[in-house]
Amino acid sequence: MFGYVWPLAVIVVSNVVYQICAKAIPSQMNTYSSMTVTYAVATIFSFIAFLVSSKGSNLLKEFSYANWATVVLGIVITGLEVGFIFAYKAGWKVSTLSVVANAFLAVALLFVALFLYHEQIEWTKIAGVFICLVGLWFINK
Repeated sequence: MFGYVWPLAVIVVSNVVYQICAKAIPSQMNTYSSMTVTYAVATIFSFIAFLVSSKGSNLLKEFSYANWATVVLGIVITGLEVGFIFAYKAGWKVSTLSVVANAFLAVALLFVALFLYHEQIEWTKIAGVFICLVGLWFINK
C-alpha cells in the first residue's frame, strides 16, 4: 500500500510547492531565463539522485535507453511550466488556475484513454467529468 500512496504524496506536495514557486517568479524576469535556471538546478538534482540510486550503473548506458518519449517529455514539461508562469503573470489566481487546468486535463485524458489506450469509459467517469465542468462554473463565478 505504501508503494502505491507515496508517489501520490510526492506529486501533491511537489505540485503545491510548484504552484507557489511559479506564482513567485518575478514578473519582470524573462520566463525563459527563469526556466534556464530551473532546469540547471533540475539537471544537477537529477544527476545527484542518479548517483545515489544507480548502484553503479553507467550514465551513458542509461542515456542509450532513451526514446522519443524522453525527448518529447522535456519539451512538454517546458510547455507546462511556461504555461503556468505566463498564466500567473497574466493574473490567474493560485486558487483557480490549477483546478481549471486539471479539469480540462481530465476531460482530455478520457479521450486519450479511450482512443489511444482503449480503456473502457464507464458512465461514472462521464459523470465525474460533468461534475468537474459544473465545478468549473462555480469556481469561476
